[in-house]
Amino acid sequence: MGKRELLKHIEDQTELKQFPKFSAGDTVTVKYKIKEGNKERIQNFQGVVLQQKGSGSTATFTVRKISGNVGVERIFPIASPFIEEIAVNKRGVVRRARIFYLRGLRGKKARIKEKRV
Repeated sequence: MGKRELLKHIEDQTELKQFPKFSAGDTVTVKYKIKEGNKERIQNFQGVVLQQKGSGSTATFTVRKISGNVGVERIFPIASPFIEEIAVNKRGVVRRARIFYLRGLRGKKARIKEKRV
């Protein structure tokens, strides 16, 4: 049994939390546990999903938000024990899987059309 097969076997054994399906262009709120000293609190990080990467327990997703006129991006691992909940606020209409072009846009140009249900 090689390294890849062993990793795949271990990955299959681990139980992942179930989160709603989301993709690039969706606006999500990630409730993330933060430890400060001996206290623990939950912080909401709301922004647009730029990309999803990987599969299984090694998958990650990138969320971008504007905070005080500065763009802030954060990469979250799907299997992180610190993610409490992921809520999908809006479904966006985009034509590609990685929307890095959003980094160069400001204001009204940075809006994403909402998907009609």
